[in-house]
Amino acid sequence: MSIPARRVRAGWFVSSYSNAGGSCVETSISTDVTLVRDSKDRRPDSPIIEFTPKAWKSFLNVVTREDS
Repeated sequence: MSIPARRVRAGWFVSSYSNAGGSCVETSISTDVTLVRDSKDRRPDSPIIEFTPKAWKSFLNVVTREDS
């Protein structure tokens, strides 16, 4: 079985806001998709969440807003 190309990508990174406690997610961003995975599970068949650029922007708007 071949591994989908989206799983064999360079450029995974952890947010600069993450701590060293190991409870992080990694993100890989391109023009057509943003991928998110658990930083502790890097197997080729590990679960990956895929966001379209529009959905990623909406997600970031929700998680970064400051409610007053």
